[in-house]
Amino acid sequence: MKQLNDEILKSTNEMWADRPVVFGDGDKNAIIMLIGEAPGAEEVKEGKPFVGKAGKNLNEFLEILGLKRENLYISNVVKVRPTKNSPKTGKPINRPPNREELELFVPYLQREIQLVKPEFIVTLGNFALKNTLMDSKITIGECHGTLIEYNGFKVFPLYHPASIIYNRALSEVYQQDLLKLKELL
Repeated sequence: MKQLNDEILKSTNEMWADRPVVFGDGDKNAIIMLIGEAPGAEEVKEGKPFVGKAGKNLNEFLEILGLKRENLYISNVVKVRPTKNSPKTGKPINRPPNREELELFVPYLQREIQLVKPEFIVTLGNFALKNTLMDSKITIGECHGTLIEYNGFKVFPLYHPASIIYNRALSEVYQQDLLKLKELL
C-alpha cells in the first residue's frame, strides 16, 4: 500500500502540488471496504476520509451494523478535494470530480481494492458506485441495497451518508438498506 500511496502522491504533486492528498485509512486486511466520492474540507484538514458531517452519519451507520471504524478500510475514488470558488464568498467549495481527476484516480482505486482484497465493498453514493464498478450507466437509485458481484468482490451500494443531510426522506430507505447489509455480514 505504501508503494501505491507514494505513486499517488507523486502523480498528484506533479498535477496539483497545492492540493493535499487524503489516502485510504484503516485495516488493510479488512473484510469490508467503504468507498466514497472525494474528501471534503474537514477530511483534508484531518488527513482522513469521512470525518466531517458525512463522517458523523457514517459513524451512526457503523453503530447500526455493530462495526468499528478501525476494523474497516475507508477510501474515496478521488484522493484530493475537488473545489471551485463560491460565487457568493469567493471561498473554495466542493464540486463533483472532473474527468482529469477521474482519469488519474480511478486506476489507483482499482489497485487499492486489489491490495485490500475485502470480502465486501460498500459504495457510498452514485459516484462511488459508478467508478468502483466502472459502469457509467448504473445508478444508485436502481440498485441501492442489493448485492452485486464484481470481479470476485461483493459490492453493496448505499446512498451516500451526506445524502441524508440534504434529503431526509432517504433516511428510512437508508435504514432499510443498512439492515439488509447487516444480514449479509
